[in-house]
Amino acid sequence: MNIYAGNLDFSVQESELKEEFSKHGTVEDVRLITDNQTGRSKGFAFIEMPNEEEAKAAIEKLNGLELKGRALKVNEARPRRENRGGGGGGGKRW
Repeated sequence: MNIYAGNLDFSVQESELKEEFSKHGTVEDVRLITDNQTGRSKGFAFIEMPNEEEAKAAIEKLNGLELKGRALKVNEARPRRENRGGGGGGGKRW
């Protein structure tokens, strides 16, 4: 199950998230999302837990948990939307 963890302090590291989530089961992967240009955390991450029961327990226990002074927002990640370009619109047409 893919889990979203938000409202993270910008200093939180992947290893800290893995440690917290591992208390509730097996963690397969942690991806802290960072800004491409600055490398700074965007304040959210995705955690992959292969066992659905463990993942749901982690969500229940960690949602609202204070980590580095901030209350975590933890829930099941929504499927990624396909952003199929396009653009268009705006600007004058000659």
